[in-house]
Amino acid sequence: MALSEETIQSLAAKVDEAARTTTPLVMLTAEIPELTLDEAYTIQRASMARRFERGESLVGMKMGLTSRAKMEQMGVHEPIYGHLTSAMTLPDGATIAHGDYCHPRVEPEIAFIMGEDLSGTPTPQEALRAVSGVCGALEIIDSRYKDFKFTLIDVVADNASSTGYVLGTKLKHPATLELGNLGMVMSVNGQVVETGSSAAILEHPARSLAALVKMLNARGEGLKKGQVVLAGGATKAVALKPGDQVTLEVEGLGRVELGVAG
Repeated sequence: MALSEETIQSLAAKVDEAARTTTPLVMLTAEIPELTLDEAYTIQRASMARRFERGESLVGMKMGLTSRAKMEQMGVHEPIYGHLTSAMTLPDGATIAHGDYCHPRVEPEIAFIMGEDLSGTPTPQEALRAVSGVCGALEIIDSRYKDFKFTLIDVVADNASSTGYVLGTKLKHPATLELGNLGMVMSVNGQVVETGSSAAILEHPARSLAALVKMLNARGEGLKKGQVVLAGGATKAVALKPGDQVTLEVEGLGRVELGVAG
């Protein structure tokens, strides 16, 4: 039985309020076990509409579950996505307050800057031709669910845990990089915590970009020129603690940094 518009708006309000006030939320599927993935994306959009009404603007999209192993573990056949807003954008070297999050974690990413609109069902090569620049990025993810317990459906409804992102300042055209195998090293307080490669992102970040456009197309949507796309984590996420200083080094794309205050 399909959810009513009233129920969708009620669930979207819960997710939005949890994110806005940093208040842990009981997972939605505990209340409605039959919630579907498609309905979760509808809730995601309704929650984003509330943010836009408060003055935030859409600046891009992020991908999640871009590791083949993670997709198999979660029992899904394609990644998930979320929306990026102007309020999530942080400058390189920014310091965030740990208390502004419920369960903050950080992931090393490859980011695309769209050079033109893109929609439909492009191949990875076609998708990449619409990109004007590539840079390294750090994404801050934060599940708002109580005790860090949730299902895939809950994660999607919660905007795929999107919370914030930092783009590196070194921007290169994708044609100048071996984008399919860039070494990535993430350190916390000077100690290496994760090493990986851009190949871990759906085997090539361009595949992630193409998959995103295909999923958006199913809802009659696409990407716009100037938007940012976070292609997905190249390694597992690392929990953040007050006082942490996070550094990401990406082969050919330089360094990205983020600090964490108490």
